[in-house]
Amino acid sequence: MRKVADILEEKSEKLVWIGPLESVFDALTLMNEKNIGAVLVQIEEYLVGILSERDYMRKVILDIHASKQTKVSEVMTRDVVTVSPEDSIIHCIALTKKHHIRHLPVVTAGKPVGMISLRDLFLDVIEEKVGVVNINA
Repeated sequence: MRKVADILEEKSEKLVWIGPLESVFDALTLMNEKNIGAVLVQIEEYLVGILSERDYMRKVILDIHASKQTKVSEVMTRDVVTVSPEDSIIHCIALTKKHHIRHLPVVTAGKPVGMISLRDLFLDVIEEKVGVVNINA
């Protein structure tokens, strides 16, 4: 059975994070530049939250806050559901379903070592069942 570590080994993206006192606008700019749907929020090397597109939509746009004046810490998700490199892919899928989330930070000793998405999990399961999928065909 494949584990989170297997997916992280195959990913080439670097870990993307922002500080909690940065503006939501800066976080969104970073997410846009990296073409990602969520960014980790860290103080030094420790995970303190996660900011997703959903957080922005629900807590900034719908509440009519200004993204340049709103700090990441004001709208980030604080109770982050995390996994370890040794967790199974099936366990991760169950967590995303249970908590209605799409991104799982991978943490070792309180420090993020990667992030996997629901897309990563689904592609892994599909490839395991039917082989490598060629999306250019």
